[in-house]
Amino acid sequence: MSGPEATLWNQLRSNLPKNCHATRIENKHGGGVPDCHLLWAGLPFWLELKVMKSNAVKVSPHQIAWHMAYYARGGASFFLVKSLSTRELLLFGGDQGPLLLEGGASAAQGARFANPAALFCALRPRLEVIYSAALRPLT
Repeated sequence: MSGPEATLWNQLRSNLPKNCHATRIENKHGGGVPDCHLLWAGLPFWLELKVMKSNAVKVSPHQIAWHMAYYARGGASFFLVKSLSTRELLLFGGDQGPLLLEGGASAAQGARFANPAALFCALRPRLEVIYSAALRPLT
């Protein structure tokens, strides 16, 4: 594993919060399963790691389909994009895949972070909201 995505993975892994377990998934068979599964103090989520040179984010139709299906069922999944030009981390919800494909990072709704610490600080409350909604009784 080498290249820009591997560098992003190493940056994340070395800055994980306490009580966070991360597994890098090496999926050479496609299917759209994201690159990383994380469990943070009982809250599971998936990250698809991407690196962009300009505005374009290369996402496959399989990745979009996987994220949309997971998101539709209440799961937490995200596209984490590192901008090589600004060095920022951009976080997009799993439902933003079609917009990322069509118009790049500027077309999708996401949040920007200067470093992994800022990312994780903002991510935890978002996960809590996602899973508190998932625990509401079905009607």
